[in-house]
Amino acid sequence: MRTTITIFLISLFCNFSYSQLNWTVIKYDSLGNRHDDVFFLDDHLGWAVDGSGGSVFKTTDGGLTWELKFQTSNYLRNIEFLNEDIGFFGTLDNKFYRSVDGGDTWGLVTILPNPPAICGLDAVGTSTIYGCGAYFSTLPYIIKSIDSGVTWQYIDMSAYATGLVEILFIDEQVGYVSGKNSAGGIILKTEDGGVSWTEIYNSQTPGDYVWKLQLLENNTHIYGSIQSPVTGRLLKSTDSGQTWETLPFVEKFVQAVGFITPDHGWMGGHTTGFYETTDGGHTWNFLGIGNNLNRIFVINAHLVYASGAGLYKYGYSTLSTGVTEGKPKDALSVTITPNPFSEKLNFSIDFQHGDNLVAELYDASGKLLKELLIDKVDKAQKKNYSVDFPYSPGKYILNIHTNNGRRSFNVSKI
Repeated sequence: MRTTITIFLISLFCNFSYSQLNWTVIKYDSLGNRHDDVFFLDDHLGWAVDGSGGSVFKTTDGGLTWELKFQTSNYLRNIEFLNEDIGFFGTLDNKFYRSVDGGDTWGLVTILPNPPAICGLDAVGTSTIYGCGAYFSTLPYIIKSIDSGVTWQYIDMSAYATGLVEILFIDEQVGYVSGKNSAGGIILKTEDGGVSWTEIYNSQTPGDYVWKLQLLENNTHIYGSIQSPVTGRLLKSTDSGQTWETLPFVEKFVQAVGFITPDHGWMGGHTTGFYETTDGGHTWNFLGIGNNLNRIFVINAHLVYASGAGLYKYGYSTLSTGVTEGKPKDALSVTITPNPFSEKLNFSIDFQHGDNLVAELYDASGKLLKELLIDKVDKAQKKNYSVDFPYSPGKYILNIHTNNGRRSFNVSKI
């Protein structure tokens, strides 16, 4: 008997010692679509949305298998559940959906006025859900329900922002929303359930977004990703937002951020996979996995999920899932002609699906000069744009931002 126990303990120790915490690909779309969001209620039950693929997936085994539950022509941005039955997903196409059967079926939600897009969702408590939008909207807003999504309140946020991306609440009354205003990337805080808001951070660089937020250490630590045409940054506070520190990141268009301790975390964005830090963001190491990251969803220090070109899982692993990851398709095929130019700036974009376009002009140093245009693209097509250019000859940066990506192009006026 003692021999049997000894052999068992040795076997258990060996199995544990060969296990290690690492990232693995648990789902990849062969079409190259981006998974914009992933959400888990516990270690095993979760959902994910495929952006331009318009698909909702569900897993009950921690991501080993995924079942397609819903598909639409809309671009899906986020997904959130209050409990095992009641959940929501937002689109970037004037549609917002609710499920009351665990995501098996979905119905449209009516909100007046109708939000053009929902970029962020957060369920809190037993019956409260918040949403916000949009990154491309000049009239930002928050939606709120306190009865599990039966009725909704629309909150005009144009006094505080010019675009909202992420919303995150500690409880039904205290929460944060992030995005941008004319001065830079912002974080706003409410302590009365969204009735009033206070700006607690501004990057003071026009064109920046504070894209994603995370809370840690009993909500005293706040982490944010600053997406910028100039320099992407990690934003963090260790005193509930009273003071802030920004640290440079390797990609300008960083989006995903997630920490499991104050020192250990990851970031990534439109053109990068997982970069890891173990010193609070002062240095970063590329892990060689992932692409086009948007969300890092932390459950605990030993279990994290993420979404991007694929779906990813961080945890103890001894075996590969067998899922391989290809290269995501380029959803931003942009042609600028002529370049250099003498009068108007002409460019075309080959849209692979319905989309939203924000085009901005920066000088050579990265200073925002003008938001050139905002356009709603209703279907896959190639569109041509021509804008007046009342600026002196020289070098400039054209920044193109759509649902699936953000890129900068050097242009010259002669």
